[in-house]
Amino acid sequence: MDQQQVLILVVLGLVFFGALAFVFMAPTEKDKAKKRVDSLKGARTGVRGAAAGQSESQNKERRKKLTESLAALDDKKKNLKKKKRVTMDQMLEQAGLPFERKHFYIGSVVMALVFGLVGFISGQQAWVSGLLVVIGGLGFPRWVVNFLRARRQKKFVDEFSNAIDVIVRGVKSGLPVNECLKIIAREAPRPVNDEFHMLNEGLRIGMTLEQALDRMFERMPLQEVNFFGIVLLIQQKTGGNLAEALGNLSTVLRSRKLMEGKIKALSAEAKASAMIIGSLPFLVMGAVKVASPEYLDPLFNTRIGNFVLIAAGTWMLTGVVVMKKMIQIKV
Repeated sequence: MDQQQVLILVVLGLVFFGALAFVFMAPTEKDKAKKRVDSLKGARTGVRGAAAGQSESQNKERRKKLTESLAALDDKKKNLKKKKRVTMDQMLEQAGLPFERKHFYIGSVVMALVFGLVGFISGQQAWVSGLLVVIGGLGFPRWVVNFLRARRQKKFVDEFSNAIDVIVRGVKSGLPVNECLKIIAREAPRPVNDEFHMLNEGLRIGMTLEQALDRMFERMPLQEVNFFGIVLLIQQKTGGNLAEALGNLSTVLRSRKLMEGKIKALSAEAKASAMIIGSLPFLVMGAVKVASPEYLDPLFNTRIGNFVLIAAGTWMLTGVVVMKKMIQIKV
């Protein structure tokens, strides 16, 4: 064989063995399917890892915002505590009274004159009439305002959890929060509707939600209102399920109310005892005055008797205050 034939045979052999190698070493359909499955699994793992990383970063960011919001609210609460005592205008506003501070002072002067006139007509001594004037001008009007203020706050607390339930149901049904607040302002009983009406008016004139809630807390300085404002502000800044958060808040408020009822029931006996002990000296004095009108005259007509009355009244007032502090339990 010449060299040309040998070269042709070598080339044919290489082609033949190359074809055999391609046939035996080429991936089958099963291998291709397995490779595609492996590649898809790798892609899914990468997507899940990226999603997990993204979700983790979002959770960290949300926790950071939540921590910052709570810290800011805590600082604001501390600043509110450092503020001066409540002014008369704020007390009148919290009591729901429609008149201004000057009207209150005019009424205080009128009450002082009425109390002094009662003491003068009843023939009391000058210092007794002066004491009645002080009580009528400074004590009685402020007591009335504080009484109306406490009664209004109690009515608000009794209906506030129902108002929160309205917001929860409205949010679950797809209504925006502002529309839920308007529903409460229209349909809730007083004073809840008054406070939410002023909240909506503040939002309508351009106040932020935080500013409107701060004004609501100034008008109704209750822990329940503070909790409500914290939930709304945190949800606005960090997001989350508002219906679930407000539902939990409503449950907490109802539990607080139930606990207060239990405390009142358990302390009812002590309160009744305090009322009996506090009223007993006046009842005995009245009975003695009816049975023997001249028997107690030295207490009112002599200087020593006046000192005895002042000392007895001071000790009695101290005992009443101590018993009230012992009975009063804050939830």
